[in-house]
Amino acid sequence: MRLALFEPDIPQNAGALIRLGACLGVTVDIIEPCGFVFGERAFRRAGMDYLERAAIARHTSWAAFESTLRGRRLVLLTVKGATAYTEFVFGAGDVLLLGRESAGVPDAVHARADARLSIPMKAGLRSLNVAQVGAMVLGEALRQTKGFPS
Repeated sequence: MRLALFEPDIPQNAGALIRLGACLGVTVDIIEPCGFVFGERAFRRAGMDYLERAAIARHTSWAAFESTLRGRRLVLLTVKGATAYTEFVFGAGDVLLLGRESAGVPDAVHARADARLSIPMKAGLRSLNVAQVGAMVLGEALRQTKGFPS
């Protein structure tokens, strides 16, 4: 299981998700360019001392990241998803992809995804924070695959 961040805009969210990955033993892929300097203060504050213990793979572009998938299933978490994450059957090799806070992912990335999942929410509300979405869906995926650290 991997967690991938597509061109993240907000360093605090990226830091929180990297901290999540460190605590749960999940590699976090960062698909650049980021909307912040990778080592900036806010990023480090959110990730705290967990950044040194995290498995982080940085990719210079979408194409560079895509070339590393090698048959892994790409699962996009999106407000445009047709399937609720609670109804999806995850696999241990899945890559959970989170879009940019400001714009999500481009149409080509949507088209490349093997699955597009959403979180059921009350009508009239747009979205949750990307770090919260990552934590919710990764937790369910690890539960289903028995992938939590022991």
